[in-house]
Amino acid sequence: MMEQPVGALRGGEIADGTIAGLIPLLAGRTVLVLGDVMLDRYVSGEVSRISPEAPIPVLRVIAARASLGGAANVAHNVAALGARAILIGVIGTDDAGTEIERLIATAGDSIDARLFATPHRRTTVKTRFTTRSTHQLLRVDDETADPLDDESAAELRRRFARALADSDYAKGVLCDRLLKRVVNLSHRARLPVIADPKRASFKAYRNVTVLTPNAQEVTRATGVEAEDEDGAERAAWAALDAAACDAVIVTRSENGLTLVRRGMPALHLPARVQEVSDVSGAGDTFVAVLAAALAGDGDLVKATRLANIAAGISVSRPGTAVVSGRDLAEELRRRNFIASDEKIMVTEAALQRIAEWRRHGLRIGLTNGCFDLIHPGHVHLLARARAACDRLVVALNTDLSVKRLKGPERPIQSEAARATVMSSLASVDLVVLFAEDTPLSLIDAIRPDVLVKGADYRPEQVVGADIVRRNGGKVLLVDLLPSQGTTATIARVRERTRIAG
Repeated sequence: MMEQPVGALRGGEIADGTIAGLIPLLAGRTVLVLGDVMLDRYVSGEVSRISPEAPIPVLRVIAARASLGGAANVAHNVAALGARAILIGVIGTDDAGTEIERLIATAGDSIDARLFATPHRRTTVKTRFTTRSTHQLLRVDDETADPLDDESAAELRRRFARALADSDYAKGVLCDRLLKRVVNLSHRARLPVIADPKRASFKAYRNVTVLTPNAQEVTRATGVEAEDEDGAERAAWAALDAAACDAVIVTRSENGLTLVRRGMPALHLPARVQEVSDVSGAGDTFVAVLAAALAGDGDLVKATRLANIAAGISVSRPGTAVVSGRDLAEELRRRNFIASDEKIMVTEAALQRIAEWRRHGLRIGLTNGCFDLIHPGHVHLLARARAACDRLVVALNTDLSVKRLKGPERPIQSEAARATVMSSLASVDLVVLFAEDTPLSLIDAIRPDVLVKGADYRPEQVVGADIVRRNGGKVLLVDLLPSQGTTATIARVRERTRIAG
């Protein structure tokens, strides 16, 4: 086994930098998608009783829909990013194959489908039965798992070779007869290959550029449990050896992902998920954005970060979802990654970061407030707070929370602006927004070692002080600087404006 670099990097230790700048670069790129073309069906309804025939729920069907799945979903996601997808695969000469062709046609001109229809193989269909809350009751797979016949394999090989001159990246789930030829052809053309593995052994994927197994797949192939970061890293290094590839990305659904590259420390990224609705197709979205981003920029770390965010958007939506460039841009703006180098996090991701800090023996401090207009008093408070701990978390009231507390004319600056300014301060390590009037639930979740407030509060007035003390922490009250305060500053500005007017 290869020697592994010492140490690992977490998501916040490398700034996202120009990650938002990747989005415009996606347009006009070409991604060659080669693999299993599937049809995903969704049948949803209501369950109000148990069948008298067996202890199973009875689903009263309300709606049904179909969408592109497998490699076709990857191509659909590539097209939604503004890139061009060349889709190569096999479908059957059946109704499901016809429906796939219809869905591709309605997806627009950005999918160049070069599908081979054969009467010797039925189209793969996955049908999911769900309640209206998207809870899955059952999945039925109608598929042929046998390897491709020689005629179909040869035809796909010819179509791939013809398309290769037009493509930037190839991704596919391929039979053994095709896989080695595809990798060799791609290397001759000096084009990387991204492989989403489904085999029990990764040796079949030797010499691909990037391998993207999920936790179950990498565990099955390597025998190393990938339930946590340490396990995922060990499994990824084993997969890197087995596939003789340049990089392995182990995706762990809502638990984030792990990237390992030859000669580099592992990189762990937390999941970008607010709420998991449906994981169907999230892997397709991930590899589509990864491939398109690599084609646009070539930086694997930045491409992985963007793909991770896209996968988080995908799992928050029901069914096999498509994530567009606009979706990514809106999510990046919402999270303020453009300006905040990933210090701004939703609660779930923040708790993962804090847990990691604690595993390294670091003391966690927390302070909270509206921080509408940053002034020297705030800077003084934050500096003192940071001096009392190893990592400082700032809990920031959302705009609606500030309005309830301060009145309809506040805040002066939006939560995005306030979070961006706060995250730019060297004394601040993490910024978390909260929508309640007080940060009590956040304090209870974080359990800081030090809770910091201004000395205008009495100890018994500090929200969450009892929780912190009960868990062995302390409350620090910082003396205020004279004549410093947001309300006073706003009043002075308004008075000068009135006089000038």
